[in-house]
Amino acid sequence: MAYNELYQYSVVSSLMEGIGETGIPYSELVTHGNHGLGTFRRMAGEMICLDNEVYQMKSDGSIVTIDPSTGNDVAPFAMVTRFQPSFTTSIAFDSKQGLSDIMTTLFPKTKNRYLSFRLDGLFKELHQRQTTYEFTDVRGSLIGFRSPEFLQGVSVAGDHLHFISDERDRGGHVLDCKSAGEVQFSGSIMSTVHMQLPDDDEYNEADLELDDDGIRKVEG
Repeated sequence: MAYNELYQYSVVSSLMEGIGETGIPYSELVTHGNHGLGTFRRMAGEMICLDNEVYQMKSDGSIVTIDPSTGNDVAPFAMVTRFQPSFTTSIAFDSKQGLSDIMTTLFPKTKNRYLSFRLDGLFKELHQRQTTYEFTDVRGSLIGFRSPEFLQGVSVAGDHLHFISDERDRGGHVLDCKSAGEVQFSGSIMSTVHMQLPDDDEYNEADLELDDDGIRKVEG
């Protein structure tokens, strides 16, 4: 794939229905991108793909490095891209909403398009899920995607973020965040989307419906 094109496997609504037994092998997923988010079989933790490495972030906040070339790890849902930022600057923010507002200012034409982004630096506060954890004064990387509101259920509408520490020993899905001074922000708009839908019986026989409230509650 070319730089800054989105590859997505499956849809968020399938996760909300508990469909998580099968998925795309990580050995195949990494051929589509080096920057992304996702999950694992039976939703056993969150995934972050960063700098050509894949990590599994478990429910206790710990991190496991995944070797896509070995094992049988699969992603029931994933979004990845070959990230090449079109804009880089330094920013400071005191909440996830504050970060969202800054990104809207930096990229005003993303209402109906995707945005990929990355932040590197020291973060004063991070509120994480799976089970809720709070990290303070931790240096690391936040990566994520902004998806259009009209695609809720296909993707997670709005800003979807995962964090991993520089030591690669802590991380997870981000519910809220605050920078400790300025951090480096990089981002790029994505207008080309490649989507692959599952072909197994569980997915094909599911009655998928939009659970907007459920998605917003689970994904923060």
